[in-house]
Amino acid sequence: QVQLVESGGGLVQAGGSLRLSCTASGSIFSIRPMGWYRQAPGKQRELVATIASQGTTNYADSVKGRFTISRGNAKNAVSLQMNSLKPEDTAVYYCNIVVYGKDYWGQGTQVTVSS
Repeated sequence: QVQLVESGGGLVQAGGSLRLSCTASGSIFSIRPMGWYRQAPGKQRELVATIASQGTTNYADSVKGRFTISRGNAKNAVSLQMNSLKPEDTAVYYCNIVVYGKDYWGQGTQVTVSS
């Protein structure tokens, strides 16, 4: 079983910054691909950023140059530094890890950007 714990969401004004963190635990025996996704009200969940086992990163066009995904100190921990936040970044952000082809999700953390 795999568990994901997220932290760091909150309310911020446009132009501000937030940092999300996520740690995975459970039956994970190597560094796995991880990522952040988000879901705004009335919209489908969408990819924000991913980081592969070897460190390759991938970003949605809407966040390139503003968000940075990185590995944490723990084996399967990941952070998302979000700068220059916009109201359209408002959403519930979910941490994801892929273990042996199966997706696991965190409980989600709310990010609200006021204009």
